Amino acid sequence: MQFRTLGKTGFKISEVSLGTWQLGGKWGTPFDPKDARDTLEEAYDQGVNFFDTADGYQDGQSEKAVGEFIKNHPDVHYTTKIGRKEMPLDIKHFDPAHLARYVEESLQNMGTDSLDMVLLHCPPMMNYYMPETFFEMDKLKKEGKIKNYGVSVERVEEGIKALSYNISAVEIIFNMFRLRPADLFFDLAKKNNVGILARVPLASGLLTGKYTADTKFAPEDHRTTNRHGEQFDKGETFSGVDYLTGVKAANELKQRLGTDNLAAMALRFILMYDAVSAVIPGASNPTQIERNTTAADLPAFTDEQMQIVRDVYDKYIKNPVEYLW
Repeated sequence: MQFRTLGKTGFKISEVSLGTWQLGGKWGTPFDPKDARDTLEEAYDQGVNFFDTADGYQDGQSEKAVGEFIKNHPDVHYTTKIGRKEMPLDIKHFDPAHLARYVEESLQNMGTDSLDMVLLHCPPMMNYYMPETFFEMDKLKKEGKIKNYGVSVERVEEGIKALSYNISAVEIIFNMFRLRPADLFFDLAKKNNVGILARVPLASGLLTGKYTADTKFAPEDHRTTNRHGEQFDKGETFSGVDYLTGVKAANELKQRLGTDNLAAMALRFILMYDAVSAVIPGASNPTQIERNTTAADLPAFTDEQMQIVRDVYDKYIKNPVEYLW
């Protein structure tokens, strides 16, 4: 495992880290505390030292699991996200009073006096023009309740606007099916010493290359219920790519890249960009951890392989995805 610096935090974090949206159970299934503990331990054993959670994941159970884990592993860093557990999402969830309450609740869930990193969880665009949102985070940082803060965004423009504030990191969707962040935003983030966490790196599983036109997902799974943005931004489900189009594109990537392990290659592709501090694939159980962490050991992409990714993106994905996010 290799390590990279997470922006202004100075944290040295594993370039393949762990997102915990699925921790302790697949999407839509009950939370299993033992699976959660075992998954975190397996990730740590594989060299992962950074975990991404949120107050709304598994109704706070994910935060509690990560909090318990870090008590026994003080060398681990983490971020939690706030502002999205009370739906429908609204700009008021990012006003000073809500943010102060959410931070207190996360402190309680994680059993700590100060949070390593807090990300605003996909605020509506209007919040970026409400400086009191970010000034409240500055206040909480001064009070010692948080050490660093940043944003998790849906769109490139939100990430660019967030650079106007005293943020340490931006979490953004970036993968073989979502290339636009690398065009401008990555350079701007580097110039501002802001770390980048690449979320949804496997496009909700499409980039494992294992799905077919006949694949079925659980009734409560967002890959069933949110394909058209019924619950939240559709860009978080399959990266906004039409499902059957994504299956075709993934199959072509497998064939042209000559791999049966597209998932690992998809993660390695993201690590080709030095602006990225870490990629944060999820895992619902310990057996999925090795699939993720082996990506760090793969050789760098050749220029030809990088061009293959671009060719497939331009052929299948660019229109309309690039113009929406």
